[in-house]
Amino acid sequence: MKKFSFQLTALLVCMLFTVQMNAQFGGNLHRIAGAIEQASKKNEIEKEKKATEQKAAQEAVKGEGIVYYVSAAGSARADGLSPEKPKKDLQAVLNAIRDNGQNGAVVRIAEGNYLGYMNSGYVEIYNFVTLEGGWNADFTVRDPLKYITKMEPTQDQLGSNGSKGVIHTNRALDDVMAKKPKGTLVIDGIFVNLGFENYYMPADPSDPRNGCPSKAFETGRIVDATPPQVHHQIFHSDGWIAGNVIIRNCVFANGVYFALQFGSRCGEVEIYNNVFISNRYGACRIDGGDKNGEASHVSFHHNTVAFSWCRDKEMGDMGYGYECMTKINCDLHHNIFACNNFAAIARTHVLSGPDKPIEAKRVTNIYDNAFFMNAADLQLPPTGGGKWTNVKVEQFEDLDESIIPKVEGNFELKEGDPFIKALDQDYLKGFATLKVVSSSSFNPNSAANQFRSAMGMNMQGSETIRVSMYGNRYNFDKALKLFGAKSGYGAQKIEN
Repeated sequence: MKKFSFQLTALLVCMLFTVQMNAQFGGNLHRIAGAIEQASKKNEIEKEKKATEQKAAQEAVKGEGIVYYVSAAGSARADGLSPEKPKKDLQAVLNAIRDNGQNGAVVRIAEGNYLGYMNSGYVEIYNFVTLEGGWNADFTVRDPLKYITKMEPTQDQLGSNGSKGVIHTNRALDDVMAKKPKGTLVIDGIFVNLGFENYYMPADPSDPRNGCPSKAFETGRIVDATPPQVHHQIFHSDGWIAGNVIIRNCVFANGVYFALQFGSRCGEVEIYNNVFISNRYGACRIDGGDKNGEASHVSFHHNTVAFSWCRDKEMGDMGYGYECMTKINCDLHHNIFACNNFAAIARTHVLSGPDKPIEAKRVTNIYDNAFFMNAADLQLPPTGGGKWTNVKVEQFEDLDESIIPKVEGNFELKEGDPFIKALDQDYLKGFATLKVVSSSSFNPNSAANQFRSAMGMNMQGSETIRVSMYGNRYNFDKALKLFGAKSGYGAQKIEN
């Protein structure tokens, strides 16, 4: 009986050991299966990622070598694939490139005024393409200053261009997952002038309300439309651009709400050899879209930036030549900044709190630039109190190196400089003698104030602000004379 009992106990122990081993083995199998499943999923994700990258790479070169031709004298029914059969509508070509997925395509545009589909007043870009203006009628010679390719809308276009930029990039150029540029967008040799779309006071210097310094002016001061129209930029992105951007050999004149304003998610932005003249709010503002502030860089060089105007006639804010934004590094060099209404360069946006480490990595270099008669050459955040810190060019060397590491070579233009002579002298004189006059009136015996007094309310007065000049239209043909006005600085003569 004892022997049987011992055998039974041994059998039970073996059974328990076996069950435990099976449980452990089963658990191990479950873990192994889970690890295999995770590895499989990881492999699938990697395969999908590689497939997406390969597809993007294929799309990026799909349009390379394809050239479209656009001419104001072309045909709407032409395919636009040869100089002999140019397309008439620039937007129709951009739509064809979109439908065919032709990133990398080149669009050559002959002289003429292009206003988009049905003269809507803007064009929309869906792909990384090159828009190349300045071609003659048969596309045998390119000279942007002779064969002018422009976009010059009138008030007839107000209401159809809405909040679009005159040159507008679609969200298709963005990719929230992009870590490197998807392609390169090039705008080359296109001149945009909003001087005939804006609203201005009459060109009558005898009435101080008009803000017209003399009879030599084309218009009085700029005003908002009644009823107000949606302000729109000259170049604007609908979201971020996940790619390189090159803007060169262009004119941006008489903008009502920034000349260039867009966001860069990743890539190199190069803006050079352009003329920015008489733009309200600012000439150029580019935001960074990378959360770490490391994926985008702006090289802004050899541009002429003159007469950037404040937001309104009170002249209390905006009016910047170049506005440095957060989460994007920039180098500004060999530019001419002249007569900017609030500041030539602004670096007033600063990250703080949990984003302070990102701000600490931000690099802004300002070197080898020429300045002339700006309200401030550089504007920084307040050091105490509420006023901005305005810095003149001769003080640049005293700036904190952690904010502006490279500052050498900047200087103020001297009287008699060829660039100063190239400016519209009447416009320059008007700016140099600009006056802002504020007057107030208060009548305690007015019917309105008598009523307010009886009701225990504060009585009110009125304030009137008169300006001698504000955002007046700058002559387009005179703007072209600024190319090559000063050797080595600002916009140079366009090389064909």
